[in-house]
Amino acid sequence: MTCFLCLQCGVQFAATQEPPDRCPICEDERQFVRWEGQAWITSQELADGHRLMVKDDAGVLAFGIEPRFAIGQRALLAQTPHGNVLWDCISMVSDEAVAEINRLGGLTAIAISHCHFYSAMVEWSEAFGGVPIYLHADDRQWILRPHKAIISWEGETCAINPSLTLIRCGGHFAGSQVLHWKRDGGNAILTGDTVQVTPTRRHVSFMYSYPNQIPLNAAAVRRIAAALEPFQFDRIHGAWWNQNVIGDAKAAFDTSVARYLRAIA
Repeated sequence: MTCFLCLQCGVQFAATQEPPDRCPICEDERQFVRWEGQAWITSQELADGHRLMVKDDAGVLAFGIEPRFAIGQRALLAQTPHGNVLWDCISMVSDEAVAEINRLGGLTAIAISHCHFYSAMVEWSEAFGGVPIYLHADDRQWILRPHKAIISWEGETCAINPSLTLIRCGGHFAGSQVLHWKRDGGNAILTGDTVQVTPTRRHVSFMYSYPNQIPLNAAAVRRIAAALEPFQFDRIHGAWWNQNVIGDAKAAFDTSVARYLRAIA
């Protein structure tokens, strides 16, 4: 029995003797199936040709896979006095990454923006004794490796600890969520690509589907803006290496919302 990984999106499936027939996440219109057809990889095969990188990204410890695998996102460690939380996830776990997190105080929870980044979330949880995985209930249908550690929370906000609050924004997916982080040196939001940091690193944007270039409608963008309005933040940490807005991020977000709405009007 093997928990196969989708080669295109990197999401891990429940254990089977043979690879699954299909990947519902890739067949959804927000993603795509490889031109060569659906394909699978095992964790060992992935580790044989890739390595897990641990390095600082704009003051936050980050984890990524090199060479780039699947969608190419990196995970972030939100370190707080109340426990550390892994934000978003990748398809590999390594002894070195686990040791580094344990050196910094361990892990109390995992939270993931949306299903494209579920990846090997269960393996990460089990590596730290089965810590809870916070996913919004509106995205329950996309969980392809069910596990007792998964918490499908409901509502609009969920406080993981006094420093970290999940905010359901919707948009990219119905349950797309961001993480607000109260921290010394400036509050931050960790956004995945619910709020996409642009290459200028001074603006953000929004999409229903990034690879298929389907824009997000005005009502959904206004909902994201309304969800984040009560929260103050100076930084936005996106989904990929070095894609962060550092300083005056709330103003950059507000300006970007207005610019986006003008563009699609």
